[in-house]
Amino acid sequence: MSTRGDGPSSPTPDLFIDVDRPGGLRHAVEHALREAVRSGRLATGTRLPSTRDLADRLGLSRGTVTQAYSQLVAEGWLTAAAGAGTRVAGAAVPVPGRTAPRPAEAAPRHDLLPGRPDVSAFPRGAWARAVARVVREAPTEVFGYADPRGRPELRDALAGYLARVRGVRVDPANLVICSGYTQALNLLARALAGRGAGTAAVEDPAMPDHVAILAERMRVLDAPVDGDGMVLDAVSGADVVVCTPAHQFPLGVSMSPERRARLLASRRTWVVEDDYDGEFRYDRRPVGALQPHAPDRVAYVGSTSKSLGPAVRLGWIACPPALVDDVVAAKRLADRQTPPLDQLALADLITSGGYDRHLRAARLAYRRRRDLFTARTAERVPTARVLGIAAGLHAILELPGAREAELTARLRAASVSVQPLSAYSRTAAMRPPSLVVGYATPPGHAYSAAIDALLAAVA
Repeated sequence: MSTRGDGPSSPTPDLFIDVDRPGGLRHAVEHALREAVRSGRLATGTRLPSTRDLADRLGLSRGTVTQAYSQLVAEGWLTAAAGAGTRVAGAAVPVPGRTAPRPAEAAPRHDLLPGRPDVSAFPRGAWARAVARVVREAPTEVFGYADPRGRPELRDALAGYLARVRGVRVDPANLVICSGYTQALNLLARALAGRGAGTAAVEDPAMPDHVAILAERMRVLDAPVDGDGMVLDAVSGADVVVCTPAHQFPLGVSMSPERRARLLASRRTWVVEDDYDGEFRYDRRPVGALQPHAPDRVAYVGSTSKSLGPAVRLGWIACPPALVDDVVAAKRLADRQTPPLDQLALADLITSGGYDRHLRAARLAYRRRRDLFTARTAERVPTARVLGIAAGLHAILELPGAREAELTARLRAASVSVQPLSAYSRTAAMRPPSLVVGYATPPGHAYSAAIDALLAAVA
């Protein structure tokens, strides 16, 4: 058999096979390759090493391997094609004991799930230019291990940015860069539990994953949310309070000034402030962060998951000085460091002004989407109420008189993906049936059709 594509210019992949088998070397190679394909270790389309390369690795003659390949091609286990080398053949060969994979479930046609931006609007050009500059100009030490707190360039850039945009007061030395909010909360939970915190008050409703992270290390106290934000009476005495004061997730209310003052009045309580969408406010003056009013007790957390997209796994903790060492120790144990090149790219984007330009464009686009959603809802489902729309990337669609089970079935039939508000609640008492609608998620060309399908399903 001619193993076309075997030439020295073709890179050959590594492959382990065991040929320690009686019955002749050629038969041993054939058996080993059959078993690798049959078991699924070599998947359909996998390119095999050239006959010369495999022979060298196994200490055999090239003719022995060539004969084995030829036999397996004849049996239909392998294919050989000009320019493509020798590969595992298609799925004609059955795998004993293995059931056929189930067909993938079709994704909903209209994706209006909350918690995500329009990833099609990611600033590819600006990010690519930032990455190119970083790779070209970064000092050699960037490619090694470094301070678990993160690159000083990003911590300096973020300290200035957060002070300017959110009023946060933090020394760059007290900023810890992490891989998004989920890791930030894990690090803080570990650090606070290590200092003796045993109870954590969490808003209800809230993200279930965040509650689960805290519940691994502390007892969780449910704090109801009303029009003024987190109800503090229910959780007095908690060691830690985790909240979204600027724009509660998912209800969209802001914590009132009176409750903010009361929360910060307790000198023994640590506060974790999740500022998940602080850059996106539309109808009123921005609500400032809690952190500058008690920087010794408030851990301020943000990330790029809403501003850029979840693919950029970058977040930050503005730590109270007393917590820095504990959080850094937790970060070192978690993953040593967040990828430095991504950190430097974000620093470049911030200092060059590209981050601000992207946010201005995104804010305008999301405001227009929100306005279109509220206008069409008022026109087509006049009994519905749209709530929590002063900021953020989602809204609450309240549907008095509806039944959640029926709504779910109708939305599924219309291939519309949203989240019921009940999915975020840990208590039985709920307001009228409501949907959490992410109006930022679909790409621009698909947005109008998505909200039309939603409203037709709930009308």
